[in-house]
Order: sequence, then C-alpha cells, then structure tokens
Amino acid sequence: MSSETSVAEDVLGPGSEEPAGPGLGLGVRLRRVRTERSLTIRELARRTGCSPSLISQIERGHSAPSAQVLYALANELRVSLDYLFGFGEVAPARAGSDHDPATAVERDRESDRESDRQQRDDGVSYLTNAWGRAKDSSGTGIIQRAQTRRRIELSSGVRWERLTPDADGVVDFLEVVYQPGGHSSDNHKAVRHEGREYLLILEGTLHADIGFETYAMHAGDSAAFDPLIPHQFRNETDQMVRAVSFIVQTDNG
Repeated sequence: MSSETSVAEDVLGPGSEEPAGPGLGLGVRLRRVRTERSLTIRELARRTGCSPSLISQIERGHSAPSAQVLYALANELRVSLDYLFGFGEVAPARAGSDHDPATAVERDRESDRESDRQQRDDGVSYLTNAWGRAKDSSGTGIIQRAQTRRRIELSSGVRWERLTPDADGVVDFLEVVYQPGGHSSDNHKAVRHEGREYLLILEGTLHADIGFETYAMHAGDSAAFDPLIPHQFRNETDQMVRAVSFIVQTDNG
C-alpha cells in the first residue's frame, strides 16, 4: 500500500528542536507521546485499526500517514494537530482519561486558553506575549511567512501546511494541497472528528464525499459542515488542487 511505502516530509521551521529530515519530526513526536501514554506499538495499532508495522514506520520517518490515520493517532494519543506540527509539549495523561480522548484534547486546549488568560492578567506583558499580538517589528506572532510554514506530507499525495504562526487552541488553519490522484484517506475510508469544518477551494477541482453525497467543488467554491459526518476528499483530475481548511474546535463543556 502507498501509505506504508511513501516517505513523510515534515518541515518544522527555523529554531525547532526536532529533526527536519524526512518524517523524523512527526515520528519523534508520535513516539514520544505514545511512550508517555505507556502504550506499546501493538496496543496503539489495535486501538486505531492500523497495522503495527505502519505505526513503526511512521515513528521512524519511513512512512507517511494518511489524514485518516493521523486523526486516528491524534485522537487515541489525545494530542492536538498543534502538537503534531511541533508546537508545545504534550500534557501528561490523567487517571481515568485513557478512553476519553476528546476530553483530554479539550483539556490541552483549555490549558492554552488559561495561559492566555494569565497573560492578560500580567498587564503590559500581555501586549507582546498573548496570542494574536506581534512580538516584534517583523510581525513575529501574527505573520506566517510562506517560506517558513510547518508542513506534514501525508500519504496518497496530500500535504498539510499550517497557516498560523503560533499554537492555537481554538482552530486548525491549513492550506491543503492534493496532487493529481491524491485523496485524504487510505482505501477511501471516510474520516470523522469533532468541531466545525470549513473549506475553500483556491485552485483546481476537488471531489468531496460528505455523508452519502458527493460534491464537485471548483475554485472559489466553499463548504461548511459538521465533521462528525463521515467525509473524505479526492482529486480525480490531472491538475493540482489547493484548498484552505479551517476547523474550529468546539467546546464540549
């Protein structure tokens, strides 16, 4: 299968402590959090429906996951996409939360929000340290330069490029690139996840399977839907497709 032979490219940007080689940054972070959660590769594979060999290859940077596999791993390991892109550290697991990944992910996001509230209480420091405030005259903290985007190269010809410069506990803001024939999941299996999802097609034609319907989306078309509905995206053309994906993480509490 292509998901077990393709190579993940993970560019973390300047100043990152993670390796910038093929897939090593993503693999290192997945292995780190799996170890923190005291899970074996075999147990994680059982919980996510993946093969142990695929997880091992992803951790070693020898294979790229699909979006479907990456969401499954993130949900089971209770980490956000921010963490997989190299922002911040993973929160330790708490007793009683092993089988409630949604609660744990929301706890991590609430930690981000609490940090922001604490910065507000600090007065002047809030002006330069809070989310959405420039840290210097070059726009650090609010401007994401195209050449330093963090990206994850998924299997089956799909690439995620993060459009936010800092960690964000509320939204996942990405440009998604589909190569000709690229699709979002292994064996064309649909994905489900929490939140609200928005999509804008910048270039090309993308076929979106949402629920029981298929929609051909062209440049300028957009969609807004509940991502708990099974969905997947595929490029059936011989041209590249570029889209902006905006996923709002809703508060389950």
